[in-house]
Amino acid sequence: MQSRPPSLGALLRAADWEASIEADEEDVFRMRSSVGALEKALADGRLVYGMNRGYGALVEFSASESVDEQGRGLIAHLGTAQGQPLPADVSRLAVWIRLNSMRSGYSSVSPELWGGLADLWNRGFTPVIPRDGTVSASGDLQPLSSAASAFAGEGECWHREDDGTLVPRPAAEVLAELGADPVRWPAREALAFVNGTSVGLARTVHNHREVLSLLRVGALLTGRMATLLGADPVAYHPDLSMVRGQVGQSTVAGWIRSYMPESAVRAPSRPLQEPYSLRCAPQVLGAVLDQLDAMEPILLREAVGVTDNPVLVDGEVLHGGNFHAMPVALSSDQLGLCLQQVAFLAERQLSLLCTPETNGGLPPMLTPRPGAGSGLAGVQISTTSFVSRIRQLVTPASLTALPCNNGNQDHVPMALNGANAVSEAVEHAWNVLGSLAVGLAQCAALTESAPADGDRWRDLARICPPLEADRPLAAEVVAARTLVREWGRELVLEEEGTS
Repeated sequence: MQSRPPSLGALLRAADWEASIEADEEDVFRMRSSVGALEKALADGRLVYGMNRGYGALVEFSASESVDEQGRGLIAHLGTAQGQPLPADVSRLAVWIRLNSMRSGYSSVSPELWGGLADLWNRGFTPVIPRDGTVSASGDLQPLSSAASAFAGEGECWHREDDGTLVPRPAAEVLAELGADPVRWPAREALAFVNGTSVGLARTVHNHREVLSLLRVGALLTGRMATLLGADPVAYHPDLSMVRGQVGQSTVAGWIRSYMPESAVRAPSRPLQEPYSLRCAPQVLGAVLDQLDAMEPILLREAVGVTDNPVLVDGEVLHGGNFHAMPVALSSDQLGLCLQQVAFLAERQLSLLCTPETNGGLPPMLTPRPGAGSGLAGVQISTTSFVSRIRQLVTPASLTALPCNNGNQDHVPMALNGANAVSEAVEHAWNVLGSLAVGLAQCAALTESAPADGDRWRDLARICPPLEADRPLAAEVVAARTLVREWGRELVLEEEGTS
């Protein structure tokens, strides 16, 4: 088996557009040995799913005598994916995961076919994969079938323009430009490619990264808010976390303290105990961080594991269900619940900023002209809508399972459905944090808290100038959202020691 990347960040870098994947001599030996073991099993009259038996509910029927026809039929009948394409980076990671699994030597994939796929991937060939239409139970069959079709010269792939933008192009045209023949998919290789959890997993890995970035920004904005309002920094004291013993809480409290001046003390006008959205931010965000940390090894194991069927171990054909994506589905569902908590906390903090009873006597809705102006009233209403939409989207997809495939797939996880919904919820969450950032910019303007030169808050103030009169704020929310999203990316990379 391949060694496991040390982190999800390392996994994402392994699938970067400039990265490559290679098979060493041991990989080739394992793949060739696995092919030989399968040939022997078939010669001995063993029944092998997808080779001499049909697929899914048709397993009791004989397969085609032509492995090429059997492979083509598998990919063809699964060509039912619909919807918008997945982001190109997600597709690229999904294919990397399949290639990494196939070279492990448990899937009876010929090293020659593997090498052809890897060469194309290394040269940037990345299929366009529609996002909808799989139950993630026998792997992400439909989206991976779309990917296999692209390698075969059908459908589309992503093409990088000279300026770095990615556009869909006919796969056949791109293969011709690369001087590559379309991939021919024999039965075993076709099944090894489409029988895997890779697409829902790839999307979940990217979502995990986004939620971690949101979490970091949530802590940053909390520190800024506590500073502007003069909230008691004791709520973030290390000894509070020490006596409880929760690692995530301790880490997040440290982050929040680092975003406050060392000289910070409770302002006389502030209450002894702040509302929970300020006082309990380490407890909320820390719980999210603990969940993210718990998920990471699960997702990493899935990324380097073998998730197709059957697999060959020590020459024995093992039929089972490694393609069932429940580890991914539950991780994705939990990611959605974590995401909602980050967004909900930020929405409550924005409400606190807009309310004179909790914002230290600043004007309602942070308008300098109450009545004549409405300030952030519209921003707060939209933020409420964003959180509501997030809650609709992150209802656990694993609770929506339906049996299918004539009862063969009678328990399914809906992992990619859930990951797609979480990905959409991520965008709304960034809207929430962008809205909170706009609120903090107005709070700073009203309290005349000028940021230091070169400080990130100066960039925010430039995007969100003081509200002397009402103006449409949608564009400023978008600009603030873009800015804080970049902050989150930078903070995560700094933590990993990369750039």
